[in-house]
Amino acid sequence: MNIQELTLQSELNRKRLMEIVYNAKAGHIGGDLSCLNVITALYFDIMNVFPDDPKNENRDRFVLSKGHCVEALYAVLEAKGFITKELVDTLGRFGSPLAGHPTIEVPGIEVNSGALGHGLSIGVGMALAAKMDNKQWKTFVLMGDGEQGEGSIYEAAMAANQYHLDNLVAVIDRNHLQISGNTEDVMGIDSICERWSAFGWDVTEMNGNEMESIISTFRGIDFTNGKPHLLISQTTKGLGVSYMENEAKWHHGMPNEEQYTQAIKDIEVRIAAARAAL
Repeated sequence: MNIQELTLQSELNRKRLMEIVYNAKAGHIGGDLSCLNVITALYFDIMNVFPDDPKNENRDRFVLSKGHCVEALYAVLEAKGFITKELVDTLGRFGSPLAGHPTIEVPGIEVNSGALGHGLSIGVGMALAAKMDNKQWKTFVLMGDGEQGEGSIYEAAMAANQYHLDNLVAVIDRNHLQISGNTEDVMGIDSICERWSAFGWDVTEMNGNEMESIISTFRGIDFTNGKPHLLISQTTKGLGVSYMENEAKWHHGMPNEEQYTQAIKDIEVRIAAARAAL
């Protein structure tokens, strides 16, 4: 896909994400919206995945460490063909295999996650296994910025450097807000770049709100430099829904009917514009 096609796909996924959360009456919509562009880019351009064969041994692995934003992943997995719309529509219903955090019962999901701070450790294990088995597949881990307060992340960061895991890419969704407010008021992390560079990682910043920046950054990764890679994705909480943007209350807020209708209208305008640009 080119940038215009990926931008359109992301907006289509955004509309579907709003439908999923609204119908289920549950979800972490603010963080869903901020990381949706990155997940769309990974599944539709960057990663080698097989919707008809989800456990193909040559697949790239994706770990959603910020597992509370699983609704964004459901929307992308549906769009990519891993799961059906009918299955996704069961979210929030009794007996559904879909939960508020990733579970391996769902095709395309690699690990149960959501206990924050664990995803990178799992990703390190996956990347190390690929190295030991001389496999070429890559591992991608998406973390939240509020999650950076978890000490286990830094143990994993040291291990990734120790074993020269240049087949590992970690992304921090840097939207500056967590459930209890601004990250810098809760547990300041503005030294992300210097901190991770000191751990021996190859660190790059990108604009996670813009598909062109996301794609060029991912495509520019040097997977032969002997260093694990960290991408700091500068994003907006609630991206694409005007009244949700940069509002901490939408970390776990639910739109009412009027708010939902307005969000869909706004997204449909962008969908039309993206289609016109093709």
